[in-house]
Amino acid sequence: MDTFNFVRYTPRGRLDGTVPVGPAVADTVSRFHRGLPGYEPTPLVELSALASKLGLGALYVKDESKRFGLNAFKALGGSYAIGTYLCGRLGIPADENAFARLRSPEAREKLGELTFVTATDGNHGRGVAWSARLLGHRSVVYMPKGTAPERLDNILAQGADASITDMVYDDAVRHAAAMAAEHGWILVQDTAWPGYEDIPARIMQGYTTMAQEAADALDRPPTHLFLQAGVGSMAGAVAGYFAGRYGAERPLTVVVEPDSADCHYRTAKADDGSLHAAAGPMDSMMAGLCCGEPCTLSWDILSACADGFIACGDKYSADGMRLLARPCGADAPIVSGESGAVTTGVAAAIMTEERLAPVKEALGMDETSRVLCISTEGDTDRANYRKVVYGE
Repeated sequence: MDTFNFVRYTPRGRLDGTVPVGPAVADTVSRFHRGLPGYEPTPLVELSALASKLGLGALYVKDESKRFGLNAFKALGGSYAIGTYLCGRLGIPADENAFARLRSPEAREKLGELTFVTATDGNHGRGVAWSARLLGHRSVVYMPKGTAPERLDNILAQGADASITDMVYDDAVRHAAAMAAEHGWILVQDTAWPGYEDIPARIMQGYTTMAQEAADALDRPPTHLFLQAGVGSMAGAVAGYFAGRYGAERPLTVVVEPDSADCHYRTAKADDGSLHAAAGPMDSMMAGLCCGEPCTLSWDILSACADGFIACGDKYSADGMRLLARPCGADAPIVSGESGAVTTGVAAAIMTEERLAPVKEALGMDETSRVLCISTEGDTDRANYRKVVYGE
């Protein structure tokens, strides 16, 4: 539970890579998102009292529990991937008018009813199902064993044909790909492999809207950026955006994942030019981060602009959940789930745990640091949230 593994990393390679995720792309993506029903920027919450208590100059948390009423950020990627795919089929631009045009009778007549398929730990599948339903198409969602029933119910509520399998996440991904090939469905997966890169790239680009919102809400760039990783698509998109926007002034970027699904930490530690999968059961309560294989596209970006990798136990997620739910002083509370709160828990631990003093020094964190974390989800498993935060 108290595991905390850290490796300082020296970025290498070129940021331009294979997936553009900088400000120019974000401008295009955000225009598309502004056309979606219910779109508005999610809050960037400044936790001044907590920052002072921890010995930081500032601490900001972007609250993605407010995204489209879906309690997580993932719909940004799924909606953009599905929307641009359909726009491509119709030969229309993916701009602020695209959503309305995709819902028109003319579009439906040309496209018919399509089926989008994915594998998910919860939030991504919910976003795909939501996007498909809004656009008048079907979705099929496969979930790994051990998935909380509430997460399945949330996807079923969006009209998906969804089920919990007896497979681990990475095998569920392979199953979804096989079903897509067998039935002629469109695979909308937020990880990539050789031969399957276009839609994962669009999903990553979808996440740049979130990064742009956060940067626009700040009066100056953060000094430190903490990003959680499952397959790494969100981390790669946000890290790449901040690096592209700020150049030499980009924040020092730290990637955080569960110790039982530590593929990025393993890859950074080996530093041998190969991707390294996590081994053994992925039994962390951070279900959205329990992915054993890094996304090839996102690693290309992270290897060029990430400065540290942390693999930690569930304790740090639980600590973050409680810190955000029970704010200091006049700070606003944030409902943050297991995968959403871990970066706040980790940043707090670095500043307060004596055994992590070498990590604090390596990252240069002190009273002048301005830290940005993203709470990627709310209480998507309410029973576990109440247990962790309130002891129920």
